[in-house]
Parts: sequence; structure tokens; C-alpha cells
Amino acid sequence: QVQLVESGGGLVQAGDSLRLSCAASGRTFSSYAMGWFRQAPGMEREFVAGISRFGSTTRYADSVKGRFTISRDNAANTVYLQMNSLKPEDTAVYYCTAGSTTLKLGDYWGQGTQVTVSS
Repeated sequence: QVQLVESGGGLVQAGDSLRLSCAASGRTFSSYAMGWFRQAPGMEREFVAGISRFGSTTRYADSVKGRFTISRDNAANTVYLQMNSLKPEDTAVYYCTAGSTTLKLGDYWGQGTQVTVSS
């Protein structure tokens, strides 16, 4: 069992930056690939970024490539999402997730953190 707790969301203006954090507890953090999904009102949850167990492989949705960076600190049991050049369409609840690989996330989920980008 893995418990995930996100933090770092908030209200920002277009063009600003935010860094989300996800703290994990429970089983060995480095046993899991980690990722971020997001869900906007009335929309399905969508993949944002993923990172392999030791950080050697990352994946991004096309909509965030070049603007968002996922990273992890296995010593601190934490995964991060650095979001730059934010756009109003990035507004969503952002969820942290753990899984076996970056292509098989979703075994565990956090409660989500709201990111709102005003124009």
C-alpha cells in the first residue's frame, strides 16, 4: 500500500510557474514509477507526465512538453512537477499516481491539488 499526498497547487496568472509536490509513504518509493494526471471540470482525467523508478525515463503529454518537468527524489520519497509558462487551459485538479511503469500508472492515487490559471 502507498499513500500519496499532493501539495503546491494554487491560483496563478498565465505565464507564471508552480511546482507541485507529491509525498509518498508506505512501501518502498523506488519500487514505483510515478506520474501526474489532471482533470478539468467536465473532462476526463488525462495523463500529464510520468517518470520511471530511478528517473532515467520520463514521458509527457504533448500539451505540456517543453513547459512541464517531472522529477523525483527517492531519498525524500517525493515526486515533483515543475510547471512553467502556465496557460488557462492548464487549469485542473492535478493528481499524483504510482504504478509499475510509466505506461502502467494508476495503482495508487493521491487526493488531488487544484491548479487555477487566470488569463
